[in-house]
Amino acid sequence: MKSLLLRRVKQLNQKKFLHSGFVNPLKSVLSAKSACILFFILSVLFLSCNQKKDSQTEISFWAMGAEGEFVQKLVPEFEKQNPGIKVKVQMVPWTAAQEKLVTAYASENSPDVYQLGNTWVPQFSALGAIEELNSWIQKSSIVNQEKYFEGIWDTNVLDNEVFGIPWYVDTRVMFYRKDVLAKAGYNSPPKTWDELYDCSKKIKANLPVDKYPIYIPTNEWAPFVIFGLQAKAKLLKNNATYGNFQSKEFEFAFSFLINFIKEKLAPMSVSQVTNIYQAFAEEYLNMYISGPWNINEFKKWMKGNLADKWMTAPLPNISNEKYPGVSLAGGSSLVMSKHSKKKESAWKFIEYLSTPKVQVELFHLINDLPAVKEAWNDPSLKDDIYLKAFYDQFQNVQATPKIPEWEQIVFSKLQQYAEYTARGTMSVEEAMKAMDGDVNIILEKRRWMIERNSK
Repeated sequence: MKSLLLRRVKQLNQKKFLHSGFVNPLKSVLSAKSACILFFILSVLFLSCNQKKDSQTEISFWAMGAEGEFVQKLVPEFEKQNPGIKVKVQMVPWTAAQEKLVTAYASENSPDVYQLGNTWVPQFSALGAIEELNSWIQKSSIVNQEKYFEGIWDTNVLDNEVFGIPWYVDTRVMFYRKDVLAKAGYNSPPKTWDELYDCSKKIKANLPVDKYPIYIPTNEWAPFVIFGLQAKAKLLKNNATYGNFQSKEFEFAFSFLINFIKEKLAPMSVSQVTNIYQAFAEEYLNMYISGPWNINEFKKWMKGNLADKWMTAPLPNISNEKYPGVSLAGGSSLVMSKHSKKKESAWKFIEYLSTPKVQVELFHLINDLPAVKEAWNDPSLKDDIYLKAFYDQFQNVQATPKIPEWEQIVFSKLQQYAEYTARGTMSVEEAMKAMDGDVNIILEKRRWMIERNSK
């Protein structure tokens, strides 16, 4: 625009110069006057374009993995509804996400809005990287606690302050072979621990020696934590500064699962299972605790005459007092950078992604389960026979301990001691004592910080 303006003025001045000796003075004055008028008009247009550009607010949004790819399809409608806001999406691999986000915070270059696994929320809150959202929620007609599953919402609450808004959710349920359970006399899935054990024994009686009723992989920490929570175990103690895996409740739950392996109701080694879906198709395995990401994979393998022979169910509980038993509150949350200078626009984008309509659209794009309960009224979710178990399970999910060190505890330690115990290298009591020792070392810095802050 600016170059066009200068070029046009130059042309007018050249014409004025070339013809100044051959035109009368009046024409020369008129030509100069026209040039001034044209210059004024173009200046106004130029300033108008710049003002329009300056009035646009651009916010940055970092999303992980496939969400980063597919969420871009949802942005145009938001920009249409909010013509003054542009959203720049950056896709970040899950494997590099934590490091990139911490680095961005340290360099004061955090995105305005970003996705966090809900177990990461405590870490970024402790850093002071994310905005406390209570005041934003109080004035919102879209985001409020009652619209979300209670246990999922709680994953984002630290000391009564909300630091994230659930975006999509997951949990663990039971995948099982209906036909195999029916042969064992179970026309519905087990609802208690006793039924789970009894069902497994009866399935084993009908199977060849090299096949198993259930799969409890020692390299997956989730089942051990889930059953511990069902047994009312407190995983950490003293304000989450010491391990509590030696508690009688957790040792009881841990022993219950390990016994399935010791009694050959579950395979000893994860190396015995190279393909979980093929194992199900071949009746090598017949029950497995897993999440919603596996539904489509099971559909691919369990087809033809196997299509109606598998199902999902909520998890059994330790007793008949409540069904289903508790499971994990998983998923991802939307957070706002504490240092964002565009918080009003950032919050509008969070609200947009939190509407039931957009949550359903995300499900259609990538099969992420909606965090907003109202979205589950959509027929694509409500009428899906495999998703019903997840909806029922979301009524009873629980957050894991809300400390930054939690993932280090379960990934590096709990899986290790599950393997030792399953192989008979250590007793349950020895393993849990060693587990608490390792956890106490991991939490040493946390104890020091709490003690220092209390002075």
